[in-house]
Amino acid sequence: MARGDASISVLPWYKARVRQDPRHVFSASPYEPTVGYARAVRVGDRVHVSGTAPIGDRGENVGEGDPYRQAQRCLELIDRAVAQLAAGARAVIVRTRVFLTRAEDWREVGRAHGERFSAARLETHGERPACTFVVVAALLDPAWRVEIEAEAALLDAPPG
Repeated sequence: MARGDASISVLPWYKARVRQDPRHVFSASPYEPTVGYARAVRVGDRVHVSGTAPIGDRGENVGEGDPYRQAQRCLELIDRAVAQLAAGARAVIVRTRVFLTRAEDWREVGRAHGERFSAARLETHGERPACTFVVVAALLDPAWRVEIEAEAALLDAPPG
């Protein structure tokens, strides 16, 4: 836990949700087994998606030098993980966090994010997340210029 972190472990209402058996999705990321994390975890009616880098299905980097394509790939992977854990329930992404290594990439990454969460999508799916863009010194692989985290709500889903 980070120093000063308002961790969910201190929230009494969250403990009941954590006791449910979470489900996991894993990906081709070479970091998952080493670091010990999952691409996404479902607890109750929420899906938490880890920071998602532009990694291909065989573990290769996607879109090197192209922040727009990298953001598209991150969002594709997020959509895939959420769909796997939704198990037929209607899933709505309610939160994204976008990490950039170069501030000047915000327009291209924002364009990819905006296309995915367009006004039309808001009308048809009720989906337009809260979003934060953060510029960081580096990501784990120097070829990555963007990484995206997400949280989804599963509407009308049975607990699980």
